[in-house]
Amino acid sequence: MKHLKSTVTTLLLAVLLTAAVSSCKKNREADVSSPAYHINESESMVIPAAVDIPANLPNGNSRVATFFAEGVQKYKAQVKAGSPGIYEWVFVAPQAALYDAGNKIVGTHGAGPFWQLSPLDSIFAQHFSPAKTAASSNANSIDWLLLMPKAGKTATGVFANVAYIQRIATVGGKAPAVLPQSDTETAEVKYTAIYRFTKKN
Repeated sequence: MKHLKSTVTTLLLAVLLTAAVSSCKKNREADVSSPAYHINESESMVIPAAVDIPANLPNGNSRVATFFAEGVQKYKAQVKAGSPGIYEWVFVAPQAALYDAGNKIVGTHGAGPFWQLSPLDSIFAQHFSPAKTAASSNANSIDWLLLMPKAGKTATGVFANVAYIQRIATVGGKAPAVLPQSDTETAEVKYTAIYRFTKKN
């Protein structure tokens, strides 16, 4: 009888251990695709000089916010200049949800471009002149960018003192490789990215 109880106990422990290992494995797999995971991983990325933030010594800079974006890059067709009857894709706007490190949707990113967390927390951006860009390590992904607040638009709330907006860790989003056949075609290409907002101290 004691031997039977011991065997049953051993089997139960084995089942529980297997379930625990399986659960941990599933959690790790889920974590890899989570916004929190991507935000954490981005902190150890090497930022190309072209889109890095100036040191601004002696006071330096401070990160205001970091978000993971998931959405689409929108494109439309137009006639290629100097080539009647041949069409090309041109960028229209982004459309994405913004996630924080807690995996919660906290805002939106759209045409402008703008980032908004609430009616009281928003910022528009524009390129520097000349534009500060760096090719993604993934050939099928849109460039990394360093942007500045848009002239004539007042950043509000949490973004009020932001001086730099970075787009890094991009995946996807490039215009389709197949050219459009008419000027009425549109395309929405899925992408993800990390957006960083930084202020001067």
